Amino acid sequence: MKNPYLSVIIPAYNEAKNLPFTLIDVNKHLLEMKFLSVNSGQAYEIIVINDGSKDATVEIVRRFSYLIKNLRLIDNKKNHGKGWVVRQGMLEAKGDIRLFMDADNATSVDQFNKMIPHLKEGYQVVIGSRDIEGAKLIPPQPFYRRFLGNIGNAIIQVLLLPGFWDTQCGFKAFTKEAAEKIFSLTKIDKWGFDPEVLALAKIFGYKIKEIPVVWVNNPVSRVKITSYIQMLLEVFKIKWWIITKKYKTRANN
Repeated sequence: MKNPYLSVIIPAYNEAKNLPFTLIDVNKHLLEMKFLSVNSGQAYEIIVINDGSKDATVEIVRRFSYLIKNLRLIDNKKNHGKGWVVRQGMLEAKGDIRLFMDADNATSVDQFNKMIPHLKEGYQVVIGSRDIEGAKLIPPQPFYRRFLGNIGNAIIQVLLLPGFWDTQCGFKAFTKEAAEKIFSLTKIDKWGFDPEVLALAKIFGYKIKEIPVVWVNNPVSRVKITSYIQMLLEVFKIKWWIITKKYKTRANN
């Protein structure tokens, strides 16, 4: 079978309530995308990676696999963390372009249309952003989340990624080459994996484009204050690993 053009990777932990709508929405938009309409049976794949869910996440995906031809499940019995399962999905995907998105559909896959021109221009990494001109948040995040996010972004810019305003948006696309090189080296299994993959992309010299997206705020988000603290601690780890050349990249040797 010919490899698909696009792989959509959805990490899922206890997402039984969100996944039915998300899977229907993803499949609907992909079927409507003109560049995927030719040979649509092989043009894309949707991969849900279960991260040791305790609810009916796995059962939901299996039921929908009878309705969505290109849907497949990777079922992990233990919980590892978002970074771990995104890495797993990126490395097991077959697409020429590999996009990961959140299971709650905070950013709909229709926003991928905005990424296509930049991928055609030669960008190897295109990331969604909630903090640059043109982005829409529906509704806006609570003040404390914006405050924590701004502090975190300032630290990330100083230590790792100057000029990038939203490293944490769960909507990022990579070419096949970039995905395989970057995710084969990542070490962070939890929330800090986003700045890690972008820092590695910079080390490899990949072109990165940040684009505005529409993002729907989830009022029951699992991202807690402790998650922000953990992510920032991981950012310091990443910086140290880069300095001490723990990442086995040619540029770091």
